[in-house]
Amino acid sequence: MNFRKEQLKQYSLIMEEWIPKGASIAIAAWDRYIYYLAGGHDLHLKEGQKIQTNSLADLVLKKGCRTEAVLEDALFQVPYYGIGYPIEINGEKAALVVFLPLHHAVPITSPYKYLTGKQEDEWKPIPIEKVSHIESLQKKTWFYANKEPYKTSITLKDLQPRLPDSFLRIHRSYIVNILFIDRIVRDFSSNLLIQLQDGTELPVSQSHMTEVRGTLGF
Repeated sequence: MNFRKEQLKQYSLIMEEWIPKGASIAIAAWDRYIYYLAGGHDLHLKEGQKIQTNSLADLVLKKGCRTEAVLEDALFQVPYYGIGYPIEINGEKAALVVFLPLHHAVPITSPYKYLTGKQEDEWKPIPIEKVSHIESLQKKTWFYANKEPYKTSITLKDLQPRLPDSFLRIHRSYIVNILFIDRIVRDFSSNLLIQLQDGTELPVSQSHMTEVRGTLGF
């Protein structure tokens, strides 16, 4: 087999758009792994390493269909949850496998009751009802309570499904707690601005305009 590294990397770039942060990605063909991108949940696979019998990659190659499973094996030394997809590369059958921490095997739907944020060298749990808004800035996530910024490692994408109903996505970079909105105005370009009770102004993007108007009823 002759697969170019750049060709295989394209699969991981596509997957990064939707898989949880920290997931690892592997591609297997024939009897071995031909590509591996380690995430936070690193199974320490090596390119060229042989596929273990009944591993997720082995099951996908045998069945030729999407397969997901929670597996334990001696090779990885840790239980893992994975989703595997049959693909073809240069006409050869292959398996693309996403490895995730075990808790992803059961969907988490309960809303957050608090967020733990970092300030300098301290971490503070903040009740969710005290959070006025959440911001993504320079690939970091910040939330604000009583005008104080707190840093969290959770992305907006992962936060949004577990926030209470009072939180509304208004922009690619902002989620706001409706309970802290003071007023909604227009800027000089007639775009909507949300002004919070503490004076903070947050823009509403065009892509979220319909959702904001529908949720707030104006």
